Amino acid sequence: MAIPVVDPDRYDEQLAAKRDRLTADFARFLPPPLEVFPSPASHYRQRCEFRLWHEGDDLYYAMFEVDPEDPKQKNVVRLDDYPVAGRRINDLMPKLRERLLDCPTLRHRLFQVEFLTTLSGEALITLIYHRQLDEAWEAEARSLEQALGVMIIGRARKQRLVLTRDHVWERLTVDGREFVYQQVENSFTQPNAEICRSMLSWARDVTANGGDRDLVELYCGNGNFTIALAENFRRVLATEISRTSVASARENLAANGVANATVGRMSAEEFAQALKGEKGGRRVAEMGLADYDFSTVLVDPPRAGLDDESCRQLSDYERIVYISCNPETLADNLDELTRTHEVVRFALFDQFPWTHHCECGVLLERRR
Repeated sequence: MAIPVVDPDRYDEQLAAKRDRLTADFARFLPPPLEVFPSPASHYRQRCEFRLWHEGDDLYYAMFEVDPEDPKQKNVVRLDDYPVAGRRINDLMPKLRERLLDCPTLRHRLFQVEFLTTLSGEALITLIYHRQLDEAWEAEARSLEQALGVMIIGRARKQRLVLTRDHVWERLTVDGREFVYQQVENSFTQPNAEICRSMLSWARDVTANGGDRDLVELYCGNGNFTIALAENFRRVLATEISRTSVASARENLAANGVANATVGRMSAEEFAQALKGEKGGRRVAEMGLADYDFSTVLVDPPRAGLDDESCRQLSDYERIVYISCNPETLADNLDELTRTHEVVRFALFDQFPWTHHCECGVLLERRR
């Protein structure tokens, strides 16, 4: 892994390189002009994790970088600050380190620190240990919470101590509307909050004419898109396999007063079987699939993209909104999807500046 080198003066240059690469790589699909959504040039990640490196009486945050001379070797890189991380994380990094240096109970066999923060300043810090945590640790950790104005979780093997709560509440203003999201420690959330706002605004725009028909969403996570898109449709049915994410999505529906969306715990493959009548049971019955009139499907799959069977399933819908964190698997899937649909909107979201990674959004409509 290469640690991103942040150089705000060159941000436009790195973004233009991504734009040119995507434009060339997807030219065969004859898309419209690429819509480009820039990130803040620095301090854009709301969550980060670091190793805690101990050297004698000292300790510091560290990441590992592969040695180009010997790929089997990894070099330890000391980080006193981290321009990739949000300003709240950078503010907390030295304060936490100083407290750890002064407290043997908290620093003993601590090997990793994870930060989860929000645009409004909420912060949750997870301290991960190679030892079991006891009452002395908890007393010191509660004092640390008060001193830093944060929430603390302690983790060790088969142990998880939540001192205040295990989540933060992110507030995102999108198109003049505020949406609130419970984001749970150690579960997936969009790391770049400003780009997340751009993604939600774009998805709302491309589905604005959902009208009196329904949306089905696969890989819905904590309801990130579900909540923002619900008002564009008569009803929304969202599915997700992660138990933690499903619970969080349901919490988020309630927190945002969304009454026309349902989240079911089911894999994309199981849902495809349920739609074809090949899978029954209580969970399928509770979905009431016969009551829906789906016009649009939204997918936000993992980096591996969709398998061939899932692509064939998507071809049944009039509109496909595909959010992708991997342009290579997206292009592979578009080879299949563009047999029945055409690309009518194409977006680049610079979720991960200073890396080669790109987040894309594609709207496909069935060919006439």
